[in-house]
Amino acid sequence: MTPRPLVGVIACRRTIEGHPAHMVTDKYVSALREFGLEPLVIPVWEDVMADSARALLARLDGLLLTGSYSNVHPARYGEAIAPENTYEDTARDASAMAWVPLALELQLPLLGICRGFQELNVAFGGSLHQAVQNVPGLRDHREPEGDLDVQFAPSHGISILPGGRLAELYAAPEARVNSVHQQGVARLGEGLRVEAVAPDGLVEAISIIAAGAFALAVQWHPEWKPRQHPLYQAILEGFAAACRDRSGQASSVQETPRQPS
Repeated sequence: MTPRPLVGVIACRRTIEGHPAHMVTDKYVSALREFGLEPLVIPVWEDVMADSARALLARLDGLLLTGSYSNVHPARYGEAIAPENTYEDTARDASAMAWVPLALELQLPLLGICRGFQELNVAFGGSLHQAVQNVPGLRDHREPEGDLDVQFAPSHGISILPGGRLAELYAAPEARVNSVHQQGVARLGEGLRVEAVAPDGLVEAISIIAAGAFALAVQWHPEWKPRQHPLYQAILEGFAAACRDRSGQASSVQETPRQPS
């Protein structure tokens, strides 16, 4: 049996039962498995060792930066903490900021979701609105009250820009997505392309212009019941295909015998 492509999933630092923990919620890893990928949860520390991180990422076929209740610390983009910004994870910040350039260097397929989308923007020198609901002209993008099905139900439309990575995956120019976030892109990072926008103009999807591999990040949550939403399914299928391609290339390199000198 052919091994499934191995996808690294960034962890969050949380306190669970009184102990510091590295954790990922089930919907992310289950979505990867549903689309034929093998998730590997990677711990996060503030003292990231570049050589170790490079060696680890080089063994992977893809990298997923998940959503989280925490926010990128605004010191990463030169701002003070706003009153609404109440939950941070500086260990994850350090890991994400180190992994993103390494993934680009290694041409590793990369998918960012919600916080992962914001991490990608900050890693490329962009900034964030810490409370989108307070920005004139922008709507409140936080989730409605209710159970998870209510919170993650599609709540607004997006316009998909032509000629980009997302348009390659999904032919329709518009779609509806869920909205479960308080922060959003303020200044777009240099080297990033806008892939989709909300009706109020807020950036909803970005890609890396110079990436040699799949490199897409979205503000919404495509991992939530993706088989019920054609756009979500297209994103995960596209990521999975890129990871399979990467896995096949890696296998070919490993299996190629060394030529005598």
